[in-house]
Amino acid sequence: MGIIRRLRPREGCAAEVSQDRPYVLRLFMTGTTPRSTKALRNLREICEMKLKGRYKLEVIDIRQEPGRASASDIIAAPTLVKEEPPPQCRLIGDLSDRTKVLVGLSLKS
Repeated sequence: MGIIRRLRPREGCAAEVSQDRPYVLRLFMTGTTPRSTKALRNLREICEMKLKGRYKLEVIDIRQEPGRASASDIIAAPTLVKEEPPPQCRLIGDLSDRTKVLVGLSLKS
């Protein structure tokens, strides 16, 4: 099973949010490595199950756009950044622990 680590935990990160607010998510990954492709697959499944029609997912390959990773203070990949709705939250790993991902995305307390 993959490891998921939360960076910069912020108070209220797991708080319930309004059901109609759109989610803005960025997944920083390294090409098509097994861990990155697994993270993308897991995230898409979660988003389609819990956020269908209410999310924007941007996938950033840090091999092709290293400046974006450094500008966003990304230190490991794959890293998921939830930009909206607040508060911002970061998850690192292949996102296979769905409970932790749902809590991190404020979809479960």
